[in-house]
Amino acid sequence: MSSGEAEATNWSPKWQSSWTSDYISNDRLEKYAAKVGDELIALGAYEILDSSLIVRIVYMEAQPDSNPTMRGSDKRKYRGIGRMLIAYGIKLSIDNGFHGDVILEAKTAELSLA
Repeated sequence: MSSGEAEATNWSPKWQSSWTSDYISNDRLEKYAAKVGDELIALGAYEILDSSLIVRIVYMEAQPDSNPTMRGSDKRKYRGIGRMLIAYGIKLSIDNGFHGDVILEAKTAELSLA
């Protein structure tokens, strides 16, 4: 993820979260962007936890037109973005010798119960 891609989350159409926030811009996190052509469609933040031999998916988000929280499930421009970002976390885990182990914490209580 470039700084310009992070900044784009603050412009119209605004993303659900600012990727320039102190929490997400922390240097300990690896951040990646996914694009279709020149269109930014997803961002993911990952933390490689050597002490636990695991990759933690810290935060992931789809662009506003594909974010079901913002647009509803029947109006998304792209589908499968969450699966793609989780799959990338698994790849990071494998690349770091962690056998594909990842953890993902739900960002809301509603998602924890699903």
